Amino acid sequence: MKHLIAPSILAADFGNLAKDIEMVNQSRADYLHVDIMDGRFVPNISFGMDIVKVMNKHCEKPLDVHLMIVEPEKYIEAFREAGAEIITVHYEACPHLHRTLQQIKATGAKAGVALNPHTPVSVLDDVLENVDLVCIMSVNPGFGGQKFIYRTLHKVEKLYEQIITRNLSTVIEIDGGVGLQNAESLLKAGARVLVAGSSVFKSENPLDTISRMKDIGKDTLMV
Repeated sequence: MKHLIAPSILAADFGNLAKDIEMVNQSRADYLHVDIMDGRFVPNISFGMDIVKVMNKHCEKPLDVHLMIVEPEKYIEAFREAGAEIITVHYEACPHLHRTLQQIKATGAKAGVALNPHTPVSVLDDVLENVDLVCIMSVNPGFGGQKFIYRTLHKVEKLYEQIITRNLSTVIEIDGGVGLQNAESLLKAGARVLVAGSSVFKSENPLDTISRMKDIGKDTLMV
């Protein structure tokens, strides 16, 4: 499959969200990535369901909603009703992960699992068949603008090998410190969805940056 770009709204101008979402609409981006933070699982607070509803009203791209929260199972239906088409929960926050994945799928959303930088991909061995998307955190979750952790490349390679060996359709998403400087390496390792925050919204020309990220590896990567 051709790789996908998911600009992260966390890096946008909160005073002009509608304008920045319209930029994403006009771009070659595939998703809008929305980080939900509760101040407990991560040391920051971001958006709630009402804001996601507003984003969904303005956004023409599917909402890729990443729940960085404790007890995500309490809010899955609410975020689906708010417009989430992909709902990702953290392995570290889900003592009953298989049940939570079933809950997500029951809403009609795609089910994702995120892994913190210290969490090995092997923890997903027994649920990988139930996962549509694995979000590998390449920074410590909670804040945008952090430096990319290069150990992530090894994790992507290991997980991609498992996906291919088991003939699964699971896709790998990378979140944190992604930009033009490392996108090609991530795609070659097996990533297929790139979450880009500061590298898009802080660039001089966000539309051009998204387009350039979309074109990376087009002559050499799988399509």
